[in-house]
Amino acid sequence: MAAPRVYISADLEGICGVVSRDQTSPQGREYERARRAMTADVNAAIVGARGAGAGFIVVNDGHGSMANLILEDLDPAAEVVLGSPKPLTQMEGIDAGFDVALFVGYHARMGSQGILSHTISGGTVANIWINGIVVGETGINAVLAGQFGVPVGLVTGDQHLAAEAKALLPTVRAVEVKQAITRYSARCLHPSKARELIRAAAADVVAGAKALTPYEAVRPVTFRIQFKDSGMADAAVRIPGSVVIDPVTLEYTDTDASRAFIALRGMIGLAQT
Repeated sequence: MAAPRVYISADLEGICGVVSRDQTSPQGREYERARRAMTADVNAAIVGARGAGAGFIVVNDGHGSMANLILEDLDPAAEVVLGSPKPLTQMEGIDAGFDVALFVGYHARMGSQGILSHTISGGTVANIWINGIVVGETGINAVLAGQFGVPVGLVTGDQHLAAEAKALLPTVRAVEVKQAITRYSARCLHPSKARELIRAAAADVVAGAKALTPYEAVRPVTFRIQFKDSGMADAAVRIPGSVVIDPVTLEYTDTDASRAFIALRGMIGLAQT
């Protein structure tokens, strides 16, 4: 039997100990410590995957500039995708050759009480739906993985992220590394304990990947996006194929989820300008 091939998508807001914007921006006074923590949480997932026999591991940095992970400190078993822009953003590099995807350091969607909750762009996006289901980044990225037949086996973050993921992905394993109190405060596990939980869960998930079910959206796939004001929607509607639903809401439909997602990101980019 071939060794499992594992895809890891990493974000920063859901990393153990991260609770504020001072930690998520390169200009923040706590950023360097946060990116070391991000690297360590990802390493825990890599070590777990390796322990379960993974033969090929790709890690994609999915936060902000997407160049947060400290490359020389990562386990050398993994190849790493760094930098931005990239077409599939947090899922760049995913394809049908992978057996399972792990989401490390993820956060809950906009409107949630979760730590630093948002969906793609906190200053621009109010809500996103896929085929009528409201989703955060977990759901969006699960759809992108699912179109290649790749199941999401693990998410790590706070309890709101865990609940959001489990509601959409019945077979997903969730590791809660912190309990959100408000959007900017949490009760956190000690990092060593959090990383041991991530390592053990990653090992279990990779070992049992064959039993997991991909999240495959019904095609054609419709992305609906609600912006925070009508001026943003006015700018975003310049994406060919976009449909106006109301002054702040647009839709885009395609038989290919990746194309629909790229159009969505184009809308957000235009709205931000």
